[in-house]
Amino acid sequence: MKPIITESEYMSESAGPRPPVLLDVRWQLGGPNGRADYEAGHIPGAVFVDLDSELAGPAGTGGRHPLPDPEVFGAVMRRAGVGRRSPVVVYDGGQGWAAARAWWLLRWTGHLDVRVLDGGLATWTGELSTGIPKPEEGDFRPQPGAVGLLDADGAAALARSGLLLDARAAERYRGDVEPIDRVGGHIPGAVSAPTTQNVDEDGRFLPAGSLAARFSDLGADGTTEVGVYCGSGVSGAHEVLALELAGHRAALYAGSWSEWSSDESRPVATGPEPV
Repeated sequence: MKPIITESEYMSESAGPRPPVLLDVRWQLGGPNGRADYEAGHIPGAVFVDLDSELAGPAGTGGRHPLPDPEVFGAVMRRAGVGRRSPVVVYDGGQGWAAARAWWLLRWTGHLDVRVLDGGLATWTGELSTGIPKPEEGDFRPQPGAVGLLDADGAAALARSGLLLDARAAERYRGDVEPIDRVGGHIPGAVSAPTTQNVDEDGRFLPAGSLAARFSDLGADGTTEVGVYCGSGVSGAHEVLALELAGHRAALYAGSWSEWSSDESRPVATGPEPV
């Protein structure tokens, strides 16, 4: 199934016999909780889900956004109306990172029918609502492990045996700046691949052919195992989605740089080359 859906496709499906469950996951790194924006206006029928508290566990040695407990995540999804067989559509404010995090978590826990609204709320042309829906509780039960997940050791090994992509901004990869984590740089052997280059000026994903060409240039040749990391497993999920559009299945290192760099025993590379 294609991992994204257009506004017109969503409108058509929402008027059909199996309307998708719609999740609003607006979020900003270091910003306020997105609920106030949601309550001020959201796509009709959308249920708000908070990334920091519901799509991640408590920050700590596992990174700033470690994976949530699967049972806790399952309860959040059921509250939002997600069923085992219900189609799900996720959107955020337009950047796509938070929506992709929810998409990846649902995929990782075994949901087969979940898509991201391409362009998110920033490109939505329909009406907005301030009504808070009360969906019937769903019956989704997480079964983790349905898609690839890397830990720190697995990411280090893949950087040498396959292709490990770093989805952060290039200046953070090089170690020129590090506004959040303990130290700047990248996992030795990882290749810089900023996720911002996967979308157009409106925040919509580039055509599949353009994405395939981009990832081919970075070393994804169709036979090489691919993994992705970022700062804390959010924008990396967006790159995993872009890779899927390009025809590649990729694993996510969910702890990402926030976990890696917190351990002083792990090596750090700097500069523009993978090393």
